[in-house]
Amino acid sequence: MLRSAVTDQYEKIGSTAEVEQRVFAKIAWRFVPILTLGFLLNHLDRNNIGFAALQMNQRIGLTATQFGIGAGILFLGYCFFELPSNLLLYRVGARVWLSRIMITWGLASAAMIFVTGAKSWYVLRFALGAAEAGFFPGVAFYLSSWFPKEYRTRILAWFLVAIPASSVFGGPLSGIFLGMDGVGGLAGWKWLFLLEGLPTILLGIIFPWVLTNRPVEARWLTAEEQRVVVERIQSEKRDREMRHLLPALRDARVLLLSGIFFGFTVGSYGLGIWLPQIVKEQQTSNLTVGFITAGCYVLACIGMVAWAAYVDRKGNRIRNLLWTCLASAAGLVFAIFFQNFWLSLAWITVGLVGINAARSVFWVIPTRFLTGIAAAGGLAFINAVGTAGGFLGPSIMGWLKDLTGSFNAGLVAMAGFLLLATALTGALKSFVREE
Repeated sequence: MLRSAVTDQYEKIGSTAEVEQRVFAKIAWRFVPILTLGFLLNHLDRNNIGFAALQMNQRIGLTATQFGIGAGILFLGYCFFELPSNLLLYRVGARVWLSRIMITWGLASAAMIFVTGAKSWYVLRFALGAAEAGFFPGVAFYLSSWFPKEYRTRILAWFLVAIPASSVFGGPLSGIFLGMDGVGGLAGWKWLFLLEGLPTILLGIIFPWVLTNRPVEARWLTAEEQRVVVERIQSEKRDREMRHLLPALRDARVLLLSGIFFGFTVGSYGLGIWLPQIVKEQQTSNLTVGFITAGCYVLACIGMVAWAAYVDRKGNRIRNLLWTCLASAAGLVFAIFFQNFWLSLAWITVGLVGINAARSVFWVIPTRFLTGIAAAGGLAFINAVGTAGGFLGPSIMGWLKDLTGSFNAGLVAMAGFLLLATALTGALKSFVREE
């Protein structure tokens, strides 16, 4: 009789686990593909300037320093409007607000065809950043309200894979669009901005038809499935949970996470935006540049998803975050020691794998202790402070390129910021009891 009761209990646990997996798989298939596509377009519209520069800089007279400042100034607009945008998302709901963000940034991206010099370059890049503000932290907050911690790293990894994937697809596409130079009287770099900006507007119009603000509002879930989601989210144990905005912004964990994200974002954008021009130094065609950079990011995608799956199985998120930051720094340092282009590029690819894997591990950590408006505001604050590195990274790379005539000094500087992120991650372990 006792054996029968134990057997029944195990069968019940197994049945519950199967139901839970089926429910969260259903939610993932509904949300993750469209959100990932949106984030892919986000980074395509943000980073396509690396390819546009192959034509645009010479034609409108931008120096490397001016290009680097304009590349980075997007993040000033982004940071300035980030926190207000996410607080509005918390009030009005992700369904409408994420749609608004996508439509306005698509319009701003397409408007880049009107750039005529340094001043218009700076203004339109700032406007694009302001329009994009709140998209990533809004999605991170949204997904944390639908998926418990056991699923979050993998779900975020599949969402964040859009960053390297945008370069996988964006490289060859940008090369093709640049080849349309003169078609319809437009320069190739203008076709690039136009044809990569308009799909964002269309996807933004579709968003409200797919997204649902909360599990209890999801008509495509049964009542039982809604109950499973709500109970799993509400039963999650959190380490010294923060529910209120102002205390969260003063919390040592939030401040350290902001510094960590700043460090590896400097390295990420400093490398990513300049990579096409690093490859172009081999005197290859624009299309070839696109395919070479795409190959690097294919490997980054694979490494990112594999590392995230490992972390979900084994845990130790902070330790793995430290290793990802350290690996990315090592990749950039070793890249400058090889005269052979392909060996140098292989080490740069190691850096890309580390940077992108760091993102998927990183964003699970704050959702373990931030909830409600503290999560909406805290995630936006971390992202705003960290994303300021997106201004600094490209600017430093451009300045050092003009100063030294080489990208080597810039790569060493980016590695330095990644080592800073590594050190801050080590310090974070002292403040987080449960991962």
